[in-house]
Amino acid sequence: MIDLYTWATPNGRKISIALEELGLDYEVHPVNIGKGEQFSAEFTRISPNQKIPAIVDRETGIRLMESGAILLYLAEKTGRFLPEEPARHWEAIQWLMWQKGGLGPTLGHALHYLKFNRGKSVYSEERHEKETHRLYGVLNRQLTGRDFIVGDDYTIADIAAWPWVARHEFQTVDLNDYPNVLTWYLRIAERPAVHAGWSVPLPEDVPMPKNINP
Repeated sequence: MIDLYTWATPNGRKISIALEELGLDYEVHPVNIGKGEQFSAEFTRISPNQKIPAIVDRETGIRLMESGAILLYLAEKTGRFLPEEPARHWEAIQWLMWQKGGLGPTLGHALHYLKFNRGKSVYSEERHEKETHRLYGVLNRQLTGRDFIVGDDYTIADIAAWPWVARHEFQTVDLNDYPNVLTWYLRIAERPAVHAGWSVPLPEDVPMPKNINP
């Protein structure tokens, strides 16, 4: 059994989607970041950085914060969604790090400046909008002739990137401008485990992103 501490954010959804895909038993512990619950002493003992998501594996006693580390742990625990062949193994990890170091932070800043704080800083808006579109271009090129980021196999790299792309409309991105990303996005959106994981922990408040007509 995995204890999942999470909230309805792209980073949180990475882990609930992964747990659903892997078929692992888990118990959800909502951490309402809007109310500052991530700063509680109890949660800080689990996640020293005071950010969701975090997990506790009751079977092993391992506690982990940071979505990338959790995805790697779950993939290695189950032997799924991380290729064994060395070149593809490291390609998957490379793209996971790309998401963690580039796509996620940039799209998070785009959400902050382009949706919630328009007009506060023209410089920040222009900078993050430009970098957002550059990164979508990187992903579009990588997906040329591929079903998933690392070829034919669905991996933790896809699980990490998809929840952020699912909020493209908040990032001034029209996926029709990135046809390979659009096809990939829709392919993953059809997976039942993605539907189930997206709804954690607020199924009634956070609907699945609508499909897009190319």
